[in-house]
Amino acid sequence: MKSGIHPAYRPVVFRDKAGDLAFLTRSTATSDKTVEWQDGNTYPVIDVEISSASHPFYTGNARVLDTAGRVERFQRRYGLANSKPGTAS
Repeated sequence: MKSGIHPAYRPVVFRDKAGDLAFLTRSTATSDKTVEWQDGNTYPVIDVEISSASHPFYTGNARVLDTAGRVERFQRRYGLANSKPGTAS
């Protein structure tokens, strides 16, 4: 790699305030805010809106989709409700 053209790759804390989760990892992301970590060192902190602690996919709190209503709306919109089942178009 060429020297002097890449951003600094250093430890950074990512914090999800909604899910009350923070984790220390390495990143090139920068921030003016800092936080004192569990090891006593101070690291830049980046607040994120969604992480594995707050995302519905990971927490199991998925939204329920009204699939029956969506199918009916599709059929109304494209006129497929009037067609007979089993007939080819």
